[in-house]
Amino acid sequence: QVQLVESGGGLVQPGGYLRLSCAASGSISNTYPMGWFRQAPGKQREFVARVTYGGSTNDADSVKDRFTISRDNAKNTVNLQMNSLKPEDTAVYYCYALIKFSYYWGQGTQVTVSS
Repeated sequence: QVQLVESGGGLVQPGGYLRLSCAASGSISNTYPMGWFRQAPGKQREFVARVTYGGSTNDADSVKDRFTISRDNAKNTVNLQMNSLKPEDTAVYYCYALIKFSYYWGQGTQVTVSS
């Protein structure tokens, strides 16, 4: 089992930045992919970015060149640096870990981009 706790959400103006963090804890090895999804009101949850244990990354076209995912294996954390934020980035952001074909989720953190 693994537990995930996100932090770092909040209210920011368009063009601003935020950094989300996700701390993983549990009794299993941390060699699994981790990443972020988000869900805006009235919309389905959508993929944002992922990072493997080895540091390979993928991100959605909608956040490319604005968001950067990174991982600290020693601290069991994954971070999402979000720059040039837009109102359409407003959503609840969920950290996930993919372990043996099962998704584990954090509780989510709200990101609101508004003037």
